[in-house]
Amino acid sequence: MKPLLSVLIPAHNEAGYIGSCLSALFASDPLPDGATAEVLVIANGCTDTTVAAAQAVTVPPGWDCRVIDRREGGKIGALQRGEAQATGGILVYLDADVCVAPPLMAQICHALDCTAPRYASGSPRLAPAKSLISRLYGRFWETLPFVQQGVPGFGLFAMNRAGRGRWEDWPDIIADDIYARLSFAPHERLRLEASYQWPLIEGFRNLVRVRRRQNAGVAEIAARFPALLANEDVTRPGPAAIGARALRDPAGFMSYAAVAIAVKSPLFRGRQETRWTRGR
Repeated sequence: MKPLLSVLIPAHNEAGYIGSCLSALFASDPLPDGATAEVLVIANGCTDTTVAAAQAVTVPPGWDCRVIDRREGGKIGALQRGEAQATGGILVYLDADVCVAPPLMAQICHALDCTAPRYASGSPRLAPAKSLISRLYGRFWETLPFVQQGVPGFGLFAMNRAGRGRWEDWPDIIADDIYARLSFAPHERLRLEASYQWPLIEGFRNLVRVRRRQNAGVAEIAARFPALLANEDVTRPGPAAIGARALRDPAGFMSYAAVAIAVKSPLFRGRQETRWTRGR
């Protein structure tokens, strides 16, 4: 029987994270109707022990795990390689530093086991940050309406084969998650109750660098694929809502605002990153 679920994990120098990612995945609740699942870890351009760390994780019954050691770097190329070998009717795209809650994979199977194009993600939760600035920034960020109520897809998103059929090869872009999300209308996107833990970048300069890269990804999609913007449903809080949040959490607001201001400042422009750099 072909797997119902194919989980694709692009991994570039993720030796410190891939073990926890896979262990959490393999601790998932049973899939519906005894369905099986496959995992494809696509190590791309790794110079660390990502491959060995992934291969060392014990694979439980009902799961299949393959590690693909790809010399070339680049997340988009890794996605293409993984999709070429995936056999499941449902595709899950998972970052190597994300840990899923046990119910999430089963909920994805239930939500996407249909003939209509559908997209789904879980409810994101931030992993505990080490640096004070990241903890404060993340605390405020988690109160934003899109994070609390939307279907963000950062770190993890899934779609069925009917949905994946909406485009051919992945375009060479920064924000593959946004491209995928906006390829579905709001009524086709499902936020699932089960959560996944997503790590926030550590430190002020790194927050600025990653935020700038995210902004560049949004601008790139707007310039190259403007028709997709019709599917955008992000609700941006108005001044009153921002003011109320600032009063409830002034330290979090100041941290968030400081990063937003620094993103536009030339003082914080560092070296140019490759398009697939995670930013750690």
